[in-house]
Amino acid sequence: MIHIVFQRNDVDALKRSFELEPSLAGEVILIEDDFAVGPLKDIYTAEGWAARKEWWRGVLAGGDYEGRVDSGEVRDDLASVAALKDKLGQAPSEIVWIWAAQNKHDVSGYYWLMSQLKDFQGRIFILYLNNLPFINEKGLIFYPVNLFEIPAREFLKARKLARPITLSEFEIDPDEWSRLCNEDKGVRTLEGGKKLAQHGYDFFDEELRKFITGDWIKASKLIHQFLSKAKQTTGDAYLLWRLKQLIAAGEIEFQGDLKGMKDFEIKTKAGVPVTEQPV
Repeated sequence: MIHIVFQRNDVDALKRSFELEPSLAGEVILIEDDFAVGPLKDIYTAEGWAARKEWWRGVLAGGDYEGRVDSGEVRDDLASVAALKDKLGQAPSEIVWIWAAQNKHDVSGYYWLMSQLKDFQGRIFILYLNNLPFINEKGLIFYPVNLFEIPAREFLKARKLARPITLSEFEIDPDEWSRLCNEDKGVRTLEGGKKLAQHGYDFFDEELRKFITGDWIKASKLIHQFLSKAKQTTGDAYLLWRLKQLIAAGEIEFQGDLKGMKDFEIKTKAGVPVTEQPV
């Protein structure tokens, strides 16, 4: 059995459940990229994939994760999928469980991945935690947004959700993903179920501005506030990039070195009305 997840923290969470139920144990493959942001145009061509990697280089340039695209720290997802397909081709009895929670990151990754696995229909299973209740460490019912929020013992319940991706889904879902790719927008949000909406690269800017006041604040602190209070969030690297775009556009002031999140402070420009902060 091969398990596939879409966030780093999911790997450890899933492996902890193997200790409770050895029959679940198997290789865990992590899809590294966050397909909820960035360009998707021609993503299954060499040119489209190269364009996406170049976009990530630009987003991460000068920040806390600069160089990560080419450092070897992050495995190339295309290589991961190629190795997976080779393994499935050589082992006809092997099956794959794709784990996805109710968030845009997992759902976007699901679309990108499953669109490449149609040849193995009947052996590819989905476990989609779509608005399903689980029990947390305090014994209370909750609805996890991310897989890693689920206690290890609850994975034993979650495994009952496993079902084959149907032939119909292998026809319809790739068409939906192709539509999203052809729209060529920069941000995807989850509207419910597996329905993704798309927005421009500046989608988070308006909400970010609400956390910027006339007082100097570290970019790291502002990003932390955004992540803990905003309804729609994304990765800190993307938010750092957007702050730098606002600075480049002359919309906000900064002091310090415009590099990592802890290297500079920001505030509203003099004479610009302060947006009421979220509570």
